Amino acid sequence: SLGGLCGGILFLVSTRLSALLELNSIPFAAGVLITVSILGLMPEAVEIGGKVAYLTLLVSFFAAYFFEQLVIQLHHHDHDEHEFRGSVAMVILGDTILNFIDGATIGASFLVSPGLGFITALSTFLHEIPHEIGDFGILVKAKWDKPKVIFVNVLSSLATVVAALLVYYINIDQKLIGTLLAVSAGVFLYLGASDFLPHISEYKENSRVKALVPLVLGVLVMSAVLLFVPHG
Repeated sequence: SLGGLCGGILFLVSTRLSALLELNSIPFAAGVLITVSILGLMPEAVEIGGKVAYLTLLVSFFAAYFFEQLVIQLHHHDHDEHEFRGSVAMVILGDTILNFIDGATIGASFLVSPGLGFITALSTFLHEIPHEIGDFGILVKAKWDKPKVIFVNVLSSLATVVAALLVYYINIDQKLIGTLLAVSAGVFLYLGASDFLPHISEYKENSRVKALVPLVLGVLVMSAVLLFVPHG
């Protein structure tokens, strides 16, 4: 949560620095999210919850798509000021919901093993940075002042901590843990493959080629982490 906030604050401090960060963090996060979904979360979800985890993955993938379509205007920067102001509530609501899911997934992952919890937390950290930068930009364009933007995002980020503690301390069924892992895998797969990867095609031709480096690096780094960090 703190890492995502720091990434967003960079947007407020230096637009040049945030542009450089976003150029590299989006393809890197895409590689990380797709890898952790397929090689990290899904094998554990299937082992705990059975083959129904694949159905959960499919449903959560398309649920993430439908959710994004409902708030698709939040991801376009060609709206006028009035439309941006009307979208602020949905930005905050969507952020809070996703933060809560992230926290619940981290808590469920730690119940499986500390290694998987670490990997899930790391992947969440990596996708939160570019996500927060984009959300900060939307709120700023809606004419929010900087202290208010930071304050609201801090409150929204606390949903991650609350959800993680609830899952960790409440005695929940193992099948529910498997379901949460599969849901997270579906959301991560959608974010990586449908949200972040297409952004690379929007880069200039030279930048698109350069973006392949952090993309492949993200896959290799997360594959190495999954291989060498005990998480089974």
